[in-house]
Amino acid sequence: MTALAQTLPRPRGRGAAVAADVALVIAGSLFVAGMAQLSIRLPFTPVPVTGQTLAVLLVGTSFGWLRGGLALAMYLGEIAVGLPFAAEGEAGLERLMLSTPSGGYLWGFLLAALLMGWLANRGWDRNLPSSAGLMLLGSAVIYLVGLPWLHVSPAFQGLLGHEPSVGETLSAGLYPFVIGDIIKLLLAAGLLPAAWRLVRRP
Repeated sequence: MTALAQTLPRPRGRGAAVAADVALVIAGSLFVAGMAQLSIRLPFTPVPVTGQTLAVLLVGTSFGWLRGGLALAMYLGEIAVGLPFAAEGEAGLERLMLSTPSGGYLWGFLLAALLMGWLANRGWDRNLPSSAGLMLLGSAVIYLVGLPWLHVSPAFQGLLGHEPSVGETLSAGLYPFVIGDIIKLLLAAGLLPAAWRLVRRP
């Protein structure tokens, strides 16, 4: 099966097709970067609430594993070279290092995009129940990387003044985001099957 992006009209010729894929990957990275700027800083956690997760869910799923993975890898590369594309306009290689409490979430975005794209290539984004399951798995991957990273981050430990308990890590890195992530998950899960219905319409 194919991902949604592969149903778009493609130019003839190998060179033009490759150029179109490159443009798509760049556009995906910029979409994630733009959504990252929709952020809210909560006083009790070093991890901001952003629109990134919704962008990652949509890009990873609709682009397929290869293009989606490349788009998120490019996004991380853009941050690393100094473009202000992380949340709140932050940038620099340190954003991806253990010294930054939210760095694990950024790496989780890449892994989630790869997984969701792989599942989308197998038809998981075609109907609402499987699309919701796909988005849930993608969101889980983000937290499976982000939470342990936050827990051992020296910056988070310095903020607390001691090594965090599991409860403190969950209170800072999971609980404040659950409701918003459920909304983003359901929105993305509904958009993909709807887009497929439009594509299939004669």
